[in-house]
Amino acid sequence: MATAIIISIPPDQLTAYCLNNPAPSAAQRSNALQPPALSHLSPMFIRQIHYLLALSKTEHFGRAAETCHVSQPALSTAIQHLEEELGVTIVRRGQRFQGFTIEGDRLLQWARILAQDWECMRQEAAQCNRQLTGTLRIGAIPTTLAVAPLLTEPYQSDYPGVGIKLVSLCADDLIRQLDNFELDLGLTYLEDPGLKGFRKLPLYRERHVLLARSPDPRLFKDNLGWADIAQLPLCLLTPNMQNRRLIDAAFREAGITPNIMLETDSVFALYAYVRSAGLYSVVPHSLLSLFEMRQEVTALPLNPELSREIGLISRRQDLPPPLQDAAWNIAQSLNLQHRFDGLITAIN
Repeated sequence: MATAIIISIPPDQLTAYCLNNPAPSAAQRSNALQPPALSHLSPMFIRQIHYLLALSKTEHFGRAAETCHVSQPALSTAIQHLEEELGVTIVRRGQRFQGFTIEGDRLLQWARILAQDWECMRQEAAQCNRQLTGTLRIGAIPTTLAVAPLLTEPYQSDYPGVGIKLVSLCADDLIRQLDNFELDLGLTYLEDPGLKGFRKLPLYRERHVLLARSPDPRLFKDNLGWADIAQLPLCLLTPNMQNRRLIDAAFREAGITPNIMLETDSVFALYAYVRSAGLYSVVPHSLLSLFEMRQEVTALPLNPELSREIGLISRRQDLPPPLQDAAWNIAQSLNLQHRFDGLITAIN
């Protein structure tokens, strides 16, 4: 029988370790130095960690207390006890929250890792009892929203005890929240240079189409090029969106300036302005499954084609959390390319 070895480490040594060993990013984590095993992760300690992370997210003692369903004095006292136990000041205080100390910022990264590892252990225990529970947190860039239900529907069918939290984010925010353990999975462009160190699963190749009201004589041609599109009154996503950057790059490569009449962070607003205001938009073909493609709206292929690979991403970990791992396995079985390519054929 194997012998279990438990390493007990005093709080002052734990603090010294954390301050001298910065928490690794996703790109570094697979080869990073691991913190010592801790024998004193009591329920109270875990609560203190969660209180600290809530304060980091809200930057307000009152809102953090509401998030944790405790009184503000209770949350503040718990964080003070954590500071006393670790022997370091984490929070800068005044009449209100003033931020974190330099040492506090370092310890926050380790707090995120501890909270994530605790959640993974809880999920593993639930899976051993065949009762996987919890919340799967997914971040998606706006143009991948059509993919999310195709993943979550079979997931919740297999694991009815798991809830889903889906948030729409720009690619930069998605990567940041994954790295900070605020998300479990992301749906985004796989060619993003910021994804070094993340696990990737290709799902389909996104093809862009022109969304337009029909009939429109200007669009009746075999090869609809970017020069033709630039002359149309366009509505596009905002410049901070990765999809918009790709479209802007296509116009620059063609040496033309588009006629942009409206910018929005909502793909549904794009459809509404095409259908009701007579504007045009360039959208990924996967989004056609979200829209009510009535007779007066059509989608036309572009020449040259603009396409990018879309996929699922997660932090690279030796032991992926059970909730995340189950979703990854389901995503591997999806045939999304055939499904989305069929939307263009069905409409035109």
